[in-house]
Order: sequence, then C-alpha cells, then structure tokens
Amino acid sequence: MESVVIVDMLEDFIGGKLASREAAKIIEPIRKLSIAARAKKKPVIYVGDAHLPSDPEMIIWGEHAMKGSPGASIIKELAPSPADIVLEKRTYSGFRETGLDLVLRSLKVDTIILVGLHTHLCIRHTAADAFFLNYHTIVPVDCVCAFSPQEQESGLEYLHKFYGVELSTVSSIIENWKKE
Repeated sequence: MESVVIVDMLEDFIGGKLASREAAKIIEPIRKLSIAARAKKKPVIYVGDAHLPSDPEMIIWGEHAMKGSPGASIIKELAPSPADIVLEKRTYSGFRETGLDLVLRSLKVDTIILVGLHTHLCIRHTAADAFFLNYHTIVPVDCVCAFSPQEQESGLEYLHKFYGVELSTVSSIIENWKKE
C-alpha cells in the first residue's frame, strides 16, 4: 500500500518567515497528487513543523513555524480533507517522535510518496529514516524543492544514491494508479 506524505507545506515556508521562491512551483503538483491519492483510497498524511522555543533548529533558522502559530498552519491550497492525518514534528525528519511510523504500519503502508519542503533538508532526513525503517520511497521531482537549483539537484542525487529513493513525476505516479 502506498501513502502520500506531505512535509512542511506551511505558511512560514510559503509566504512567511522562511519563504522560498521555489515553493510556489510545487503547490499545484502536490494538490493534484493528493486528489488522485484520495480518489484511489491511498492515505494522505501531513507532517509539519510545530516548534517549541527550545528546539535545536531555532539556533540555525530562528523562530519559525512555532506550535500553534499561523506560520505552522498548512497552506490553504493544500488543506487536509477530514480523512487525512496531520502530524507535528520538531526536527527535520517527519519520522522522529511524530508517530508517523506507527500510523504507516497500522495502515499497512510499505511505500511512501514523499513530497514537500525542502529536498536537501526535511525531505532528505525523512527519506533517511524511511530507508532505515525499510519503506520504499518515491519522490516525484515536481513535488519537492530546495532553496536553489544546485541544492535541489544535489539533494535529489543524494536521495537516490544513498537511500535508493525512486525519482518519479506526478504524472507518472497517477498513470500507474490508473492501471491498478
């Protein structure tokens, strides 16, 4: 079973404190993928920053996506449906102390389709944990981005080379689902 895992598509990363110019480009492909996943009864899971002032990331990035703040809210263009699952994280990885592994295993998921921000940071750390937890991971390249094209390219290369991540596209994934 596959699940779409959406990482950090939050207000602070799209238009707020740590806004990325690249992030706007991935909103529509993620929306399209989410709609198709729901239609195929594949779980859609959101994992987003919900930081506390004492979190280690504050030293590097300053305050962002603070728990309960508007900046930690999922952007309205990708608002979860009632059946979707929303988890909070306090580190780069979507797995670390979020309950994601337990949720995925309870849903009998063995493959995650990992999308969101940022390819070279949170996507990378989430993919690493997925690898070590024995999940097959697919990253549609049109649904992830980094701060720069160079970081995007090196991030994707790293995911594929060291974690065996399957690089794909939204259209390819949706076409495969149509054959199911």
